[in-house]
Amino acid sequence: MSVSRNQLSDDVEQLLLNAQLRDELEPLSDESIRSLQLTSLPTPVENEFLASMLAWERAPTLPIASWFNPELRLRHPDSLTDERISSVLGEIIQKLFGQRIVLDFTDHLSDRQLYCLIYRDILPAREKKIESLRHFLHWDCANVSDDPEIWLRYYASAEDRETWAVETGEALPDAEEPPHPRNLPRAPM
Repeated sequence: MSVSRNQLSDDVEQLLLNAQLRDELEPLSDESIRSLQLTSLPTPVENEFLASMLAWERAPTLPIASWFNPELRLRHPDSLTDERISSVLGEIIQKLFGQRIVLDFTDHLSDRQLYCLIYRDILPAREKKIESLRHFLHWDCANVSDDPEIWLRYYASAEDRETWAVETGEALPDAEEPPHPRNLPRAPM
C-alpha cells in the first residue's frame, strides 16, 4: 500500500498539532483531563477534542448580556404590554441565537414568561463565552434537572416517561400538549 506525500504531510501536521495542544493543556490539567483515554481516537478527532478543551479553559466567564456589542439590555417586563413583549421576543431570540445561545423547552411558557426568564435569568447569568462556531449554549427553560415535572408533562416521549416512572417509582403527571408552541432556532447538543 502506497502512502502519498500529502497524506504523510497531513499525518505529521496532525501529530505536531497534537503535541502542541497537549503542551498547552499541561498546565491546566487535573485528574479529569489525565483520566481521559484518547489513544483510541484518530489523531484529527483527538485534536478537535483537545482544542475544544483548551477553548473551554481559556474562555472568559461573562454575563450573557455582555456577550453583545453593545450590551444587550431589555426593558423591564412590567413596563411592556403583552403585545409589545410578543412583538420583540422573536428579535431577542434571534439575537441570542446569533451568539450561539439556544433556548430549549420554551413551549410551556407564555411570551411574557419567556421574556421574564430571559430578562431575569439568562442575560445576567455568567457563562463561558467560547469562540467556536460548533459550540452552542443550550438554555434549559424548563429547569429539567431541578424539577422534571414540566419536562415530563410537556416534552418527554412516552418511552422517557415510562423509564422515569420505573426508575423513580413516582407518579407521572398527565402528558399535555404545550400551550405556546414555538418554532425556535435549533442547534446540535
